[in-house]
Amino acid sequence: MVSIKHYKDPKLNTKEDFDLLTEFGKYFSESIGTNAEKLANFTKFVSRQNLTHFIARYELFKKILHVHGSIIDCGILFGGGLMTFAKLSSIFEPVNYQRKITGFDTFAGYPKLSKKDQHSNSTVMRKGGLKIDTYDDFKRCIELYDSNRFLNHIPKVELVKGNAVRTIPKYLKDNPQTVVSLLYLDFGPYEPTKVALENFLPRMPKGSIVAFEVLNNKGYTGETKATLDSVGISNLRLQRFNFESNMSYAIIE
Repeated sequence: MVSIKHYKDPKLNTKEDFDLLTEFGKYFSESIGTNAEKLANFTKFVSRQNLTHFIARYELFKKILHVHGSIIDCGILFGGGLMTFAKLSSIFEPVNYQRKITGFDTFAGYPKLSKKDQHSNSTVMRKGGLKIDTYDDFKRCIELYDSNRFLNHIPKVELVKGNAVRTIPKYLKDNPQTVVSLLYLDFGPYEPTKVALENFLPRMPKGSIVAFEVLNNKGYTGETKATLDSVGISNLRLQRFNFESNMSYAIIE
C-alpha cells in the first residue's frame, strides 16, 4: 500500500511541497504561543496553496449568499472546507437557519472504483484511498461550532456517512424539502459524482452554483466523465478563479 504523506499525491506534488508542509508542521509545534493563540494567527502556519483554497471557497460562498438553499459538500476528508462554508454562513447570515451545511463522505476511503475511473493516474485513486475516519472527531468540531453561533438550538451542520451512491438518494428521501444553493463536488470517483449531479441538480434554482474540485484533472478522470454523462460539459458555463489552479464552477442559468 502506498503511503500518502499529508494526504497529498506524490505524483501531483514535488518533494519541495512535502518538505514545506513538514516544516510548517514543525514550525507550528515550536512557535511561541498557546495552540489557541497560534490558531488565532493561522496564516502564519499554512501554505500559500491552502490559503488560496480557503479564499476560493469564500468567493464561492459570496456568490450564493442571496440564493436560497443548503450547501452540499461531497467528499470532506478532514473537514476544513465544509467548516469554511459553515463559519462563513454564521458570519454573513447568522439567522439563516434554513441554510444547512451537509457533508457526504464514506469516512473509510474510496469504495470500489468503476471502470470509468481506470484512466485516473492519481496514486490515491484506489479502493481505500484517502482512508481516514474523522467522523467522531468531526462531531466534536460541530459541538464547538454550535457553541459559538446564533440560533444554536437549531442544527446547521450535518454529516452523512457511507457510500454516497446509496446515502444521497436516501438522504433526499428522508429530506424531500431539500433545495441546494451550492453543490461542491470533491468525491473524485465517477459513480458518487454522477449520483450527486443527477440527484442534486434538479433541486438547484437559477443563480445556484455547482463547483468542481478536479474537473479536467488527469489524476481524477471520473469527475469529468460523470459530468459529461449526467449534465454535459457544453451545458455549463464553466468559470474559474485566476488565483486557484484546480477549482472550477458554473452558475445555474
